[in-house]
Amino acid sequence: MTVTVPDTDLGALDGDPTLFSALAWAALQEDIASGDATTLATIPEDLIGSGRLVARQRGVVSGIDAVQAVLEAGASYPVLGGRVDLKEPVANGRQVTAGSVVGTLSGPVRAILQLERTVLNVLSHASGVATHTAAWVEAVSVPGSGTVVRDSRKTLPGLRLLQKRAVVHGGGTPHRYNLSDQAMVKDNHVVAGGGVVAAYLAVRADNPELWCEVEVDDLDQLRAVLSVDVPPHQVLLDNFAVPDTVAAVRMRDGIAPGVLLESSGGLTLDVAGEYAAAGVDSLAVGALTHSVTALDIGLDL
Repeated sequence: MTVTVPDTDLGALDGDPTLFSALAWAALQEDIASGDATTLATIPEDLIGSGRLVARQRGVVSGIDAVQAVLEAGASYPVLGGRVDLKEPVANGRQVTAGSVVGTLSGPVRAILQLERTVLNVLSHASGVATHTAAWVEAVSVPGSGTVVRDSRKTLPGLRLLQKRAVVHGGGTPHRYNLSDQAMVKDNHVVAGGGVVAAYLAVRADNPELWCEVEVDDLDQLRAVLSVDVPPHQVLLDNFAVPDTVAAVRMRDGIAPGVLLESSGGLTLDVAGEYAAAGVDSLAVGALTHSVTALDIGLDL
């Protein structure tokens, strides 16, 4: 079974020059301020050059259009002294090896050096998310499984679009973008809302057309939500061990086979394949965005 949810097709936004304008301006103001004292003192104003963006390790590239937005904003940033262009960039989602050239920055050397860190921060972070996602996608690719890897809202403030699109570039599937996109009944809603069924039915009554996912902690809660007249679209199995996940899939198949099951909590790459083999439709992995390691990319002038 393939997970189908009403999320924005974030991957289809590639190439939109306006997506990261706000991020670009905020990043430049934060990093450059009134200019790099070292660069302005050592580099002639009229010196033109180029620098290659080189991957130091294997990975999946993301953030190319965010880099383009940084360069576009930089063209209007007075202290930089001119426009820098990104030439021959690889595509978002492209796998690269150590030594691969991701693109070339060309223009005034003063501008290139002052933009270097902002460009690399954006590109390395997004590519790290994409690379980590690709590893999870590979881990769940077990025979007979259609399990997909999904992210969460555990993103850095202001970087959600960058991070979630990087998940797509790594082969993952985005979870809801914000609290209004979909309803999700979590454990605290269950506690405060009178139980898992009561909380779910309340959400369903208020939002009958909204996609709804319900988090359960055990098989008894799962049976209860699967047995209502109109069960939720999806159930999240929180911190279920593999044997309980197998039992949950069997229960779902017997009671409400149209409901999607998602595993979450305590998942690692080492066991991802076991959960996929158990038959869940997706794995929700907050670590794709909240604790990812940046891909090592450098600038060689």
